[in-house]
Amino acid sequence: MQGSQMGPSQIGDRMQGAQLGSHTIQTHGVRLARKHTHDWVALILLAAVVVALHYAPPFNRFVGKDMMTHIRYPVKPSTVPAWAVPIISILCPWVIFISIYVARRDVYDLHHATLGVLFAVLITAVFTDVIKTAVGRPRPDFFWRCFPDGKQLYDQVTGGVICHGNKSFLTDGRKSFPSGHTSWSFAGLGFLSLYLSGKIKAFDRQGHVAKLCIVILPLLLASLVGISRVDDYRHHWEDVFVGGLIGFIMALLCYLHFFPPPYHDQGWGPYAYFHMLEELQAANSNDAQNQQNTATGGQHIGLSRQEHEMKSRNDLESGSV
Repeated sequence: MQGSQMGPSQIGDRMQGAQLGSHTIQTHGVRLARKHTHDWVALILLAAVVVALHYAPPFNRFVGKDMMTHIRYPVKPSTVPAWAVPIISILCPWVIFISIYVARRDVYDLHHATLGVLFAVLITAVFTDVIKTAVGRPRPDFFWRCFPDGKQLYDQVTGGVICHGNKSFLTDGRKSFPSGHTSWSFAGLGFLSLYLSGKIKAFDRQGHVAKLCIVILPLLLASLVGISRVDDYRHHWEDVFVGGLIGFIMALLCYLHFFPPPYHDQGWGPYAYFHMLEELQAANSNDAQNQQNTATGGQHIGLSRQEHEMKSRNDLESGSV
């Protein structure tokens, strides 16, 4: 009985070991993923909605001859191609998440950071594509998409354009507002910026400006992606501004769903991690209390037996038995 008892120091050692290195992918990954199965299913559904919206035809907004002056910029290749956007917004943050996991061995942090950035990007993508499709704003290079040979043709009654360019290229030319490249970038890199600010405690009131520079770097990269869309004549500046705003707002909402605010004392870890520690501490306290009660009960039984034997011996000596 005594060998199974756990003192306060042993409980503390167990808690410290749990905090430092026992929550890995091998030990807790499957159970954690199963617990959040509904979240992963929601991500799959969001991804399917994004794919469907990509092929949805945009609103065929009226474009007249007088409007062509402002959308007659030349067609240029994209500085940041479409295939690079998921790499910038999802893969780059994920590399940082994995690096911190290798250093801290905390699967709770890795799992919830991954969920958070995926939700931020995919929700942003749905918002962006829905607005793109509903607005149907022409891109700055719409003229050359509509008239690739430069020969203009307009309806004699309405004055609207009669385009003879490539159909798919022309359809994409009506999806200027807001900028998808920018919204995706600010969603993923904005989440990364918030994540880093919590990890390095950028707002601990110690005045370390170097920490602030690290936090700003992802936002600077996202801003450069947005600027490239204006320089490539794929978006108006309003498209980029609104896209960045949508992306960062979604990043902030998704981050605060899984993590405390970066300026919080516990801003370095996800809510789930601290909940787990509270449950573990409560379980250990209950175990210690039960063991203490068991030990106390055993002592009472021993004392009762001693008292009974003493009474029997006294009776024998007095001749009453």
